[in-house]
Amino acid sequence: MTTRSAHRPAASVDAGPRASVPTVLFLGGLGRSGTTVLERVLGELPGTCSAGELVHLWQRSVLDDETCGCGEPFSRCRFWAQVGDRAFGGWDRSLAERMLELRSRVDRTRHVPLLALPRLPGRRRRAEHAEYVDVCTRLYRAIAEVSGCPVVIDSSKHSSLAFCVRRAPGIDLRVVHVVRDSRGVAYSWTKEVLRPESGAAEDLMHRYSPAGSSALWIGHNLFFALLARLGTRTRLLRYEDFVAEPRRRTGELAEFAGLPDTQEVTAFVDDSTVSLTPSHTVAGNPVRFRNGPMTLRRDDAWRERLPRRRRALVGLMTFPLLVRYGYVRPSGGRRAR
Repeated sequence: MTTRSAHRPAASVDAGPRASVPTVLFLGGLGRSGTTVLERVLGELPGTCSAGELVHLWQRSVLDDETCGCGEPFSRCRFWAQVGDRAFGGWDRSLAERMLELRSRVDRTRHVPLLALPRLPGRRRRAEHAEYVDVCTRLYRAIAEVSGCPVVIDSSKHSSLAFCVRRAPGIDLRVVHVVRDSRGVAYSWTKEVLRPESGAAEDLMHRYSPAGSSALWIGHNLFFALLARLGTRTRLLRYEDFVAEPRRRTGELAEFAGLPDTQEVTAFVDDSTVSLTPSHTVAGNPVRFRNGPMTLRRDDAWRERLPRRRRALVGLMTFPLLVRYGYVRPSGGRRAR
């Protein structure tokens, strides 16, 4: 492999020192909220390893052999080969199929109310949950050990996965709850976006209707708020605030992750532009393949391009949380900045 890993220090052929308790910085929220962009920026911090959306590793990477963020097919990426060897003695289709089976039983949004309980009901459910979490933990630890980085960034976003691993022994889970204006999210979900990693010419990312994305936006945000109330270390971040002051917000998140003050040694060219290097992300939107300078700016295209009736529907459905997160005023007046 000729590309250089973006995590710091860069992963070499030789595995790094064994990590004791790695920090998992979990980026949570509904898709199209800017988590992939956030992950790319955070992945330039020394001591972090961007892994992408690990929830999709088993299907898209192990079984489908889609493209790693470094540009190589997953099966030919030396970094992930080392991770698989360290965690499981190598990647195995039967393990991937088992993880997909377990995921369908324990790692689903509909299971969050049960996952929030102090103890899962049912012996079989508890056993399956324990097996699933054990594999996830071994994966996180192997990524930290191979990369030599104390912080693993998982941009899976799914609230159910965060609930599954919230009490996992052997990792220090910290959640960044990423929120974006629901109307911007709804507009983004209506767009056609190609998945270049699949290799298929017409493979598009999944789309949701404005009503469907609004329901998911409400659910995920409420569940991440519940996760924080249950004691998981959580930092709320509005994506609009991040792109307005990316250098400052990156420094705050570095502190939250337990990293030293690294604002001045990150890859920021100026206050709003970051220089991206290749990473080993396994899933995410196409920006994970982008390298070089990237200027962060607010995207309010939805104000002009989301039809008025759809905009009103989304605003009505999500109004209480739009108020809570400061996007609109309770009186219905001008939008809060």
